[in-house]
Amino acid sequence: MDKLEGLRAFVKVVELGSFSEAGRTLRLSRSVVSKYIGELEHQLGVQLLNRTTRHVSATENGQAYFERVIGVLSDLDAADQAVTDLQATPRGLLRVNAPMSFGTLQLGPAIADFMALYPELRIQLTLSDEQVDPVQDGLDVTLRIAELEASSLIARKIMPIDRVICASPDYLQSHGVPKHPAELRDHTCLTYGYLSTGNQWKLSGRDGDHWIQPSWTLCVNNAEVLRDAAIKGRGIALLPTFIAGEALGQERLRTLLTNYHAPPLTLYAIYPPTRHLALKVRLFIDFLVERFSA
Repeated sequence: MDKLEGLRAFVKVVELGSFSEAGRTLRLSRSVVSKYIGELEHQLGVQLLNRTTRHVSATENGQAYFERVIGVLSDLDAADQAVTDLQATPRGLLRVNAPMSFGTLQLGPAIADFMALYPELRIQLTLSDEQVDPVQDGLDVTLRIAELEASSLIARKIMPIDRVICASPDYLQSHGVPKHPAELRDHTCLTYGYLSTGNQWKLSGRDGDHWIQPSWTLCVNNAEVLRDAAIKGRGIALLPTFIAGEALGQERLRTLLTNYHAPPLTLYAIYPPTRHLALKVRLFIDFLVERFSA
């Protein structure tokens, strides 16, 4: 008996509860499937299946054997696919979701370069700051800038994202420069609507952690809008550096409270759990890690 074929036959019989159905799935006759199972039982010296005229089910020993065998077969299939992928060209549709600001400022050029590497791929990119369900929405990869909650999804860290407290020179000239996080309570602030801490800002320094509930005049779910409002002198904002960087370099914004820092956020690539990650997904995530890790 081909041991591997016998194991595949055994797994299908347990899954389908029938020798005939297992045979049809594997394109084998019922008698061949039954022979495979009989030889397995003979080799192991135990009964693997309970047989009736209408149904087949695993014995206690059979169920334990099934749980081990199915993992072994999955690993073999994954190994075969991994070797095949080395010579394969990614094709088909890759569905990606990403935050709006990161997508427009950083991801757009990266996507264009990735497309040049794999011209047979089609990429459907959706930009949204709202939380999405990757499984329900049929997404291959979801990019999120957040501290993730416990989930059955798989998350791979792409890069940390630093944040800074900043304001325009005009605002600071009119309202003064805060020297301590507590002084932010006396200033007009601009807040992001989807922080995991709500509208609270956490700033840490040598004197410990400070939780600030800012008095805000603008709360919005897009950090580019916050940046633009800060540049116009509307208040103090807590912004990711990839959004504030250009304005800081041009001195349209100034960094405040440099002895304190907000906890960095993290860019994650999230995808549904699978024993073998699709080639197009793996290549895309590897590309993002290499692109942004620097």
